[in-house]
Amino acid sequence: MAVKPIPDGYHSVTPYLIVDDGPAALEFYAKALGAVERMRLDSGGGVVGHAELEIGDSVVMLASEFPDMDALSPATIGGTPVSLMVYVGDVDAVFARAVEEGAEVVRPVADQFYGDRAGRIRDPFGHEWTLSTHVEDVSPEELRRRQEAMLSGSGEM
Repeated sequence: MAVKPIPDGYHSVTPYLIVDDGPAALEFYAKALGAVERMRLDSGGGVVGHAELEIGDSVVMLASEFPDMDALSPATIGGTPVSLMVYVGDVDAVFARAVEEGAEVVRPVADQFYGDRAGRIRDPFGHEWTLSTHVEDVSPEELRRRQEAMLSGSGEM
């Protein structure tokens, strides 16, 4: 039997995070986001060579920094231009737990014009996460109307 090009249990796109403290990051994601560690390859001395987490139905890969391989964390490069979007059952509870565990609030949780209740955090390792619960199905026409209202400053939803 041929090997599958995308292994069972993985999606076509899988985020891969580089962090300055692998063991601490794995602990944070477990406590704050309910991540379940699927596997870990330690490289000794508190360095995570590779780890895989399940968050909901998705896999996130993670490793400690390896500067010789140009694998640098947001702490080393001064931030990140990437944000991860995570749908959860209760955004208010997950957001509060993440902040309690050490995440910084970037944008507080609020109802959004596109039908989600969402907020953004920066984890202690410099990665940004938009946490969201879908609360309303919005048609494409209504979405455009709400966006235009928001951009015009009328605030009508």
